[in-house]
Amino acid sequence: MEVGGDGVAHLVLARPEKRNALNGALVDALLEAFRETAANPDVRVVLLSGEGTDFCSGADLAELERVADQGAEASLADASRMGELFRAMRRHPRPVVAAVRGRALAGGAGLAAACDLVLAEEDARFGFPEVHLGFVPAMVMTMLRRKVTESRAFELVVRGHRITATEAERIGLVNHVLPADGFDEAARAWVADLATRPASSVELTKRLLYGLDGVPFEEGIARGAEVNTLARLTEACRAGVRAFLDRARPEA
Repeated sequence: MEVGGDGVAHLVLARPEKRNALNGALVDALLEAFRETAANPDVRVVLLSGEGTDFCSGADLAELERVADQGAEASLADASRMGELFRAMRRHPRPVVAAVRGRALAGGAGLAAACDLVLAEEDARFGFPEVHLGFVPAMVMTMLRRKVTESRAFELVVRGHRITATEAERIGLVNHVLPADGFDEAARAWVADLATRPASSVELTKRLLYGLDGVPFEEGIARGAEVNTLARLTEACRAGVRAFLDRARPEA
């Protein structure tokens, strides 16, 4: 993990020989990295990318088979560990941004969907091909349903086809498609710009937005009023308001 002076913590999936497939060791390392960055006040944004030609090919199938051979209890523990990672990303106080080059498939597409924002290289491909193996992208659907419509999510998981970055952007799975030439630099510049936003405002915004899941309208408005009050009391907001008023005040 690298934390730059711009406040961006860069996490890199580093199993290029396996197309960054997710095994237990990699999931544990990611979970620890997200915990560390959440506790580090110098971190303003977390950038997640993959080493090599692909972002992530999904679960390490050789390990998945070994765990399945150990029985249902071992499989549940393995799946729950992945779920713990997704929860840690959702609860992380700072934005988590995926920079996707190459393929993001199965659990790899799910890992991207678990990020708050997704930047994709124009040649990137996304897909949930588990159905072709008689498997179910079960850990992924909670995020996928929040990214795209129910009908789109159903089509993606039952057809198991791959889609382009442009199509992924159109349906809401990707936020921005960037040119392949200079993609890494462009993605880094994008998240560095995001990191210039006041950390307190971004943290309160993320917490409120995700906290509104399943909340009735009246309670959502009440929670918004509470966060509005908290935001007004932060030094970032007070300084921002003073600066705006100073600029708007006519010269004597």
